[in-house]
Amino acid sequence: MTNGTATKTDLDAELEKYRVELTGYCYRMLGSSFEAEDAVQDTMIRAWRSHAKFEGRSSLRSWLYRIATNVCLDMLTAGNKRARPMDLTESTPLARAALSPRPDSTWLEPMPDGRVLPTPADPAEAALAKESVRLAFMAALQQLPAKQRAVLILREVLAWKASEVAELLGTSVASVNSALQRARATLAERQQPGAEASVSDPLDEEQQKLLERYVTAFEGYDMSALTALLHEDAVMTMPPFDLWLTGADDITGFMTTLGAPCAGSRLVPVEVNGLPGFAQYKPDPEGGGFTPWAVQVLEISEGRITGFHCFLDTERWFPLFGLPLRLEAEAGEVEQGA
Repeated sequence: MTNGTATKTDLDAELEKYRVELTGYCYRMLGSSFEAEDAVQDTMIRAWRSHAKFEGRSSLRSWLYRIATNVCLDMLTAGNKRARPMDLTESTPLARAALSPRPDSTWLEPMPDGRVLPTPADPAEAALAKESVRLAFMAALQQLPAKQRAVLILREVLAWKASEVAELLGTSVASVNSALQRARATLAERQQPGAEASVSDPLDEEQQKLLERYVTAFEGYDMSALTALLHEDAVMTMPPFDLWLTGADDITGFMTTLGAPCAGSRLVPVEVNGLPGFAQYKPDPEGGGFTPWAVQVLEISEGRITGFHCFLDTERWFPLFGLPLRLEAEAGEVEQGA
């Protein structure tokens, strides 16, 4: 029994080494934070149960990716494609803005960097990994058929050889190359909003100062200062609502009308989808202090904010990011929230 326990412990530890990278793979495949973690858990269970049959013809890592791919392909058989609001509807002028929610399964979901991005020694690899989970690239992946999606991720994100992908998928190298070519063509045809986002890793001094100015403007609810930071074609989204707005005037106009209760919010930095982000807590007029409102993801290009994406389902997102469900007011703030 002791040996069996030791073997089980050793196997658990060996499988656990691959959890983060497998979660990243499943997240890119599925577009859902929670489905990705479910898929990896299913992968681990299947691997543990069938490890005795694993004959070592491939590496443990390749074997796990094969299991994870099959799990994801099974989950995608319903044809569901996660999306962003701009993938589903036209931009709405502020005068016609209405908050219409859609089911959770509609939306591309945010993901903490730490759950999907291993820490490679090579800075160039780290930067590429972050680019591969950005919202625009994730949305583009969702446009691909499931097997093309797998081929593109394995070949271009994870840098597998065509022969390795062919073995994993049980197909030919020619088939893999053809699928990759079709996937590339589809992505080239469908340029995604936000694809131009250029965030250095780590943030350069200019980007850091832009974020500092953003925090000051947002927490002070200074619309003039915020306007100066937004690109003229900046986009704001608010899943689970399908509304999305374009341009500083409509964005700040929304924030001072339907979004007015967010005045006086506090922002806490988070690392999300390879981009700068913040957990937004808005004032609690009844209990004082601040309550969760949104996980914000910012896209930046040429010194301006081009994308301002607010994920509002805080009961799901804040625990995922390890964030507290309440912030206490500091001295002098209690009266403002009362």
